[in-house]
Amino acid sequence: DGVEIQNFYIPAGGDIPDRALNPKFDHKLDFYERLTADMSTRDKQRPLVLAGDFNIAPGENDVWNHRYMSKVVSHTPIEVETLKRLQDAGDFTDVLRAQIPEPTKLASWWSYRAADFRKSNRGLRLDHLWTSPGLTPAVKAGSARIHDDVRAWEQPSDHAPVTMDLDL
Repeated sequence: DGVEIQNFYIPAGGDIPDRALNPKFDHKLDFYERLTADMSTRDKQRPLVLAGDFNIAPGENDVWNHRYMSKVVSHTPIEVETLKRLQDAGDFTDVLRAQIPEPTKLASWWSYRAADFRKSNRGLRLDHLWTSPGLTPAVKAGSARIHDDVRAWEQPSDHAPVTMDLDL
């Protein structure tokens, strides 16, 4: 009983978006395939959160430049389709996008290479909060957010925390 929380770091996938040429990319997609198979067997009404660094920015407004990023690992068509299969397998709700719909741009990751992450504005939404159908009604309206202010702290992570509140 209670809420199951699975928090992941999913492999980034290297730099070349080709399974045959890049074992890291192959490993990433294999990880997703195994996770999707596991999620497809679960009771969708059981309260479950999938959270963490999924290393895929799924939507056009989850990247700073869709056309450019569609050729870069983290936003390629095969990755976006793979992530969608996982979401469909568990009938998961993408809580951030449910509460902050497109076309609003969202990002939770910015490269360390930019001196000022807000000024460069080249972020990706790699960090996710998903809920199963059995938990989605407990997500408090308007509570999902990306804490991008953390990126302005001294020596921060390149990722910003993502949070939501649950009414349990």
